[in-house]
Amino acid sequence: MRRNRYQRKQLQENKLYLINEVSRIVNLSQKRIREYEKEGFVKPIRESSTNNRLYSEFEIAQIQRINSLIHDRGFTLACLKNLMVLAPCWNIFDCQVKEQCAAYQLPWRPCYEVREYRDTSCNGPCERCAIWLNRNVPKTPVLEQFPHEK
Repeated sequence: MRRNRYQRKQLQENKLYLINEVSRIVNLSQKRIREYEKEGFVKPIRESSTNNRLYSEFEIAQIQRINSLIHDRGFTLACLKNLMVLAPCWNIFDCQVKEQCAAYQLPWRPCYEVREYRDTSCNGPCERCAIWLNRNVPKTPVLEQFPHEK
């Protein structure tokens, strides 16, 4: 099995954190972090023997960005779910190297599809990314007319 860049990095560094450590790092309650998981914005690894949640730097960055979008930008959880299927990943996660990324060069395709045949700048695993986790959320027009406006 060929490992992607992220998996190789994880094997080398093996930096994983328990939820109580993540809570201190991101300054959020454990309950809020579990809520983000339940809502499909983060998917930590589960330790096989204890079923403890294990978070990498990738998940921590995702939690911080989701929290920022909610508290700094005013997004609701429902709005964020819609955003995950409508907006490109580099825009949602404020990518600093987007110009070099294949996902930026092919903005009409979701990043996880682009990654099937080209490397992207993201160093995280698609199956634990908020974009991929929300891929089945129905795409609904954001500015559709309400029935009373017709």
